[in-house]
Amino acid sequence: MPNQQLLRSNITPAPISSVTELITNRQAAGAPTLSFEFFPPKDEAGEASLWRTFDDVLEAKADFVSVTYGAGGSNSARTLSIVEHMAPQITTVGHLTAVGATRAGTGEIIRRFEAAGVKSLLAIRGDAPKDNPNALADGDLGTALELVELAHEVSALEVGVGAFPEVHPESPDMAHDSKVLALKQAAGASFAITQLFFSLDAYLALRNSADAAGATLPIVPGLMPINNAKQVIRMAAMSGASIPAELLGQLESADEAEARRIGMQFTIDLGVKLLDVGAPGLHIFTLNQSVAALELARGVGLCP
Repeated sequence: MPNQQLLRSNITPAPISSVTELITNRQAAGAPTLSFEFFPPKDEAGEASLWRTFDDVLEAKADFVSVTYGAGGSNSARTLSIVEHMAPQITTVGHLTAVGATRAGTGEIIRRFEAAGVKSLLAIRGDAPKDNPNALADGDLGTALELVELAHEVSALEVGVGAFPEVHPESPDMAHDSKVLALKQAAGASFAITQLFFSLDAYLALRNSADAAGATLPIVPGLMPINNAKQVIRMAAMSGASIPAELLGQLESADEAEARRIGMQFTIDLGVKLLDVGAPGLHIFTLNQSVAALELARGVGLCP
């Protein structure tokens, strides 16, 4: 694999294009994409942190960013406000969830994304909020596949979907997940971004299974920097992602500073391995903080 730092050292900021166009253009130049995920903050301090991180991401010449969206539109106003600011400056992916969503309401959100200059959507089913465990049954849309189909009915926006290196929690096996991914591709999905994971083998298993099922869309690994080990361990448990036993033992026995050093080095090493096996890029979960996110991007050679 060519040295990624050399390939991106003089790279120009990506044009505002669809995600698949960016991936194709970078691949033609022999380089992977670099992208980051944000979430709508809850207060003014959180919002200030988000915009500082966004400015740092722009300086790192990221190719695109994504902004998450709460189940049933629980934070839709904040999401829309954020993408309206980001989209004129960089390719911005607006997340959409199916849980608790109506067809009419989702169509309106998609039209507002379009008006803001969003080029791509990320259609995911999502999980029911804690205060409404029956939210999925309350809405018009039961699956991410239905969301992909609706998005193509009401807009010309590119649609991406989620992917699960360690199998969706409600799926019987990887083969089933891959069949569903192929159905989403047939319905119009053109790229996928994974849930967090901590194993090269998990990504390779997903990619091989997807290929066997006929899902040939690019699958971009989503990476969570292990900056705060206790926080990431909790998030992994909530999402069903397995942390390798040896790493988990090291993180739990180390003090905070040492756990961060161990965790960040592990994440950087995983990112390098993913690029070495031909991952189309890396999508870094920022948690609206730039220090660890950019440390990871620099560590794998995707920004100076």
